[in-house]
Amino acid sequence: MSAKIIDGNVLAREIRAEWKVRSDLLTEQGMQPGLAVIIVGSNPASSIYVRNKARACDEAGIHSEIHSFPESANQDEVILRIRELNADPRIHGILVQLPLPNHFESREIIASISVEKDVDGFHLYNVGALVTGNTVFPPCTPFGVIKMLEKNNIAIEGRHAVVVGRSNIVGKPMALMLLERGATITICTSKTRNLADHTRRADILVVATGRPHMITSDMVKPGAAVIDVGINRMPDGKLTGDVDFESVKEVAGHLTPVPGGVGPMTISMLLCSTIAAAERALARA
Repeated sequence: MSAKIIDGNVLAREIRAEWKVRSDLLTEQGMQPGLAVIIVGSNPASSIYVRNKARACDEAGIHSEIHSFPESANQDEVILRIRELNADPRIHGILVQLPLPNHFESREIIASISVEKDVDGFHLYNVGALVTGNTVFPPCTPFGVIKMLEKNNIAIEGRHAVVVGRSNIVGKPMALMLLERGATITICTSKTRNLADHTRRADILVVATGRPHMITSDMVKPGAAVIDVGINRMPDGKLTGDVDFESVKEVAGHLTPVPGGVGPMTISMLLCSTIAAAERALARA
């Protein structure tokens, strides 16, 4: 067996093309979608992500703004800017690039974003609403994973899904979103005893721990859909995932690569949520 490789770049382009039609329609009605990204400091990886998001916005017909603050900025300055953006009718989505400097309290920053503009899905309202299935905007990475499964006709309902990782950004919301769609859920961490006993029972295995190559072929059920959310930079500069791609591809039924898998989908879901936020704003107007 050789796994079907899920190309996130191709899928992301398809989704962006679908949503650009909606973006263009909004613009024709005088409501061009707008996204504001706030970045504090000069973290190189964060700077690259922000530039990629701005470029993707341009391709999707979304107005984008980057609000940069120096590392020495204080929290009140950033919250004041967020409140200004909350009141700006040209902006429909606000994203704060994480991580923030150590002297910031991330929860307070995220809580200052209007729920209607929290396109990253990190506001406590949206996170809490995942429990009832009523979130306004789901977190972008788990949302992207769900779309990957759906677009590849990978059944979720009735399947056993194992999520390895418990972060607020991926692991926890991923488990809730799969549960909402009828899967039986097991949540593991990198410290779970006898981890392989759990992962080998997974019809859908989602891995997000930040530990390179921790999932090997002997830990995967034949034919399983394996979604690798991890991204790790190795000493030689290359990027790799949490799954040992070369060995697992001989066992899994579907497998995402790193890079080129979940990453492009995360940005696409951000654009989709921004366009959806603009549609909601137009409906309220």
